[in-house]
Amino acid sequence: MAKPGKSGLKRIIDAAYYSKKGLQAGLKHEAALRQELCLALPLTIIAFFVGNSAVQVLLLILLPWLTFTAEILNSAIEAVVDRIGDEYHELSGRAKDLGSACVFIMLMLTVFVWTVIIGENAGWWSFGS
Repeated sequence: MAKPGKSGLKRIIDAAYYSKKGLQAGLKHEAALRQELCLALPLTIIAFFVGNSAVQVLLLILLPWLTFTAEILNSAIEAVVDRIGDEYHELSGRAKDLGSACVFIMLMLTVFVWTVIIGENAGWWSFGS
């Protein structure tokens, strides 16, 4: 059963406000989120100079921002686990480790995609035509 609440434009406006609050809180309290943002912003600009096609530029931009998104989710998991308590619990540790693993995988995918695209464009190797 759906919970009652606002609908239409008011719901969208409220959702945007909560998203803004979440970004502000994350950037204020999470160093890793600030670091991911400091990675995503310049890579977004550099992508236009590195990519040789729309697909390459899109991939070069998407990966750092997906990593930033994974870091937001990881920070949310950590906040919920920390709110529950600071005593050790196997499931709490597992939840935090899984969130961290998600960010790590996204970072490695970002490095991989950037390396492959730069390498192909520099003529180090060729995939396809």
